[in-house]
Amino acid sequence: MENSKLRGIFFSAATALIMMTCPASATDGHISATNKKVATPNLDAAWQEFHSAVGNCSMKFPKYPDHLSEKMRLPEEGFDLKYDAYISAMDQKTVFLLLIAQYPDFVDETYARMSLEGFLNGILTHNPNNQLIFADLSLVGGHEALDFFIRTGGVYFKGRALMVKNSLYLMAMECEVQNYDEIHYDTFINSFQLVK
Repeated sequence: MENSKLRGIFFSAATALIMMTCPASATDGHISATNKKVATPNLDAAWQEFHSAVGNCSMKFPKYPDHLSEKMRLPEEGFDLKYDAYISAMDQKTVFLLLIAQYPDFVDETYARMSLEGFLNGILTHNPNNQLIFADLSLVGGHEALDFFIRTGGVYFKGRALMVKNSLYLMAMECEVQNYDEIHYDTFINSFQLVK
């Protein structure tokens, strides 16, 4: 996958993170809420386990991920947003991303549903060609999470956003439609663990 497409992921995700702090951008009713148990995956032994000290979490990637750290000044909101992104490409057409955003203490799990809906709306409104295939609220490890599946032309962007205290974890796979592999996605998404 080209670097320009990869930059599109970051820009969309970063824009959505900013939108998350604006409750007015969230809409009610179009996302269904369910409680799902996350099955323990049959993990591919070739995948690399990665531990993020920043996010106190671990996750498996097809290859050890590259790291990008950014701080965005949000003058209208009155704070800086820090995020770390970890990227691993399985091949030229499939990329896995873990993005961890640190919000101020006033953004926390008590507003998780509204924040996650705002996050999804940020992604969808950033690019008018983004088509929502599905979005579903669930509980993952006792924390509210949003599973989503988006198509933009010939590209899928599928992932999960999870709020834990004032941190947002975005785990996603971007791939060309013809290269979509549910097993790889499940291996990646279900390997996420918070480290206590």
